Amino acid sequence: MKLNAYLDRLENTLRSRSDIEIDDLWIRQLREDASFRARVRFYDVSRLFLSEDLERINEREMRRIEFTFHYQSEDGALIFRYDDTAHYPDLPTFPFHKHTADGVIAAEAPDLADVLREIDALLYADSLNPYQER
Repeated sequence: MKLNAYLDRLENTLRSRSDIEIDDLWIRQLREDASFRARVRFYDVSRLFLSEDLERINEREMRRIEFTFHYQSEDGALIFRYDDTAHYPDLPTFPFHKHTADGVIAAEAPDLADVLREIDALLYADSLNPYQER
């Protein structure tokens, strides 16, 4: 995917959600690399802090160099955080992992859409799915 298209997709994914408030959105793009940072707030005042650093490989390809998706409750307690900091070499998904309130577990690198689906499952767990049979 092209670097510009990827950055646009990240921003559009956030802006398309009417159920979140974007507290901060910052995009820095140079010729060969880019950074994307955002802070968003959900209806229960939980927050998602996300950052991605990207590198252009060529005109049609880019790769993610570094990422963090940190989700916390209103009082700042960690709910989960995905990142790729290389400090758990024994995990099978190294350097990718997920921090939870119970510790660190192996996890593949998620996409922003994956993270938002996971948050939705937590926030709307008690809501009746309109497609679910009654």
